[in-house]
Amino acid sequence: MKNAIDKLPKPTRAVFRENIYTLPNILTFTRLVAAPVVGILVLRSNHVAATAVFLYACVTDWLDGHIARKYGLQSVVGSVIDPMADKMLMVTLTGCLAWIGSLPLWIAIIIFGRDALLGISAIYYRYISLPPPKTMARYWDFSIPSAEVHPTTISKYNTFLQMGLLASTLVKPFAFQQLSAQAQILASQAIVGLEYTVAATTILSGLSYVFSKTAVKILTEEEIEKRRIEQEKKNTPPPPTHDINQK
Repeated sequence: MKNAIDKLPKPTRAVFRENIYTLPNILTFTRLVAAPVVGILVLRSNHVAATAVFLYACVTDWLDGHIARKYGLQSVVGSVIDPMADKMLMVTLTGCLAWIGSLPLWIAIIIFGRDALLGISAIYYRYISLPPPKTMARYWDFSIPSAEVHPTTISKYNTFLQMGLLASTLVKPFAFQQLSAQAQILASQAIVGLEYTVAATTILSGLSYVFSKTAVKILTEEEIEKRRIEQEKKNTPPPPTHDINQK
């Protein structure tokens, strides 16, 4: 009888799933949607509207991180889709600006090359860190935490510089009309200097992810369990209070 019981399949612990429907994640998702919108507007030469959508993406990029830190709404999926939204916006804008000739092709190639390598690395780390069974449905279910991405310091500077370059190139067609001839020359020289700075920091940023030991962190079972307990505490309502003066 004992041997028969031992052969029965043992119940497995339920897979922990994060609450991904938070305000920071929703704001990040709108940035994902904003990327193709900006690209379409650039290709249609509507630089004013494209600039407005780009500024929205920049503001929400700061806002979702601020809300997540202030109210304790950080999540593994947020650590993944937040840089993904940044990269999707910059890659789309880079490609469209290079297509219409506003951005040098060699800059676009450097940016695309770095992001392609990081994208392949993200696919690899997601696969090796995902708890079994490794199915396609579970792979794309980002409510199942498995690995965190921590941007390196040089990567943060590079993101800021890339956004500055793209913003400058984006507003150039209508902003330069308001400048004098001498000011236009100085502004053009500043943009060229920014292009070389972005190229250098983009290469250094890619290398930092290769050699950094903290850029990608695979979560252990203990860390996932800790997150489950923390989420249960957030979702559990406080016990009712009783006023001793009430009859």
